[in-house]
Amino acid sequence: MKNSELIPKVKEWLDANPEDRDLAAGALLVLQLTNNRIMYQNFMRKPKLYASRIEYELKKKYNFYLQQLTHEQVAEMGKQVEVIAKEHNLPNEHEEFKKGKRADHDALPVEIQALYAQNLSIMQQMRRCHTQLQLLSVEHSTCPDSERYPFLKELIDLDKQYHANWQQYDHFKVGEPLPEQPKETAEEHVEETIDTPAEQAPAAPADATPVKKAAKKPAAKKTTSKKTKK
Repeated sequence: MKNSELIPKVKEWLDANPEDRDLAAGALLVLQLTNNRIMYQNFMRKPKLYASRIEYELKKKYNFYLQQLTHEQVAEMGKQVEVIAKEHNLPNEHEEFKKGKRADHDALPVEIQALYAQNLSIMQQMRRCHTQLQLLSVEHSTCPDSERYPFLKELIDLDKQYHANWQQYDHFKVGEPLPEQPKETAEEHVEETIDTPAEQAPAAPADATPVKKAAKKPAAKKTTSKKTKK
């Protein structure tokens, strides 16, 4: 989006209470974002009349910016997932689970032993997520970023937990106190979703018709008083 440096100002304007908004400043932002000078001139003639229209135009531009930002974020996450899928050979469902069981496994605390079993479950979840992504990415089909994002995020989070588990399992020394457990677990990550911006433009205000000059009000008719009958 052009003029992305204006977005913080747009957000600040939209976040302000409607009564406190500088309508002239809002109209100027619309001009800078749309380069529509005729619209700007009409807004400036009667700013209060077009207050909701100014808000509509700025919300439309702001939502579009958020959608573009989300698209770039999802594209970057997709690249991360490609690396993860290659590292773990996720397309191969029959890939043998990592052989890394310690010789002293039975002497480890149950909490540390559980990490080994948990990673098997995590690997199964990663394969499931990858399969879902493959189904969403079928050739010649379109898939909204909002549908891909949850699976990408879950897979990335699961991979982080998977590596953290192996790190803790491999380096734990018998006799040492148990490390402090993190507040979040891989299962909690599965439930997370993204608050994606609305894919549609904000609903047009009641006065969202093409900006025109206000029509002249018809002259008020003179009323004549009638004499009352006795």
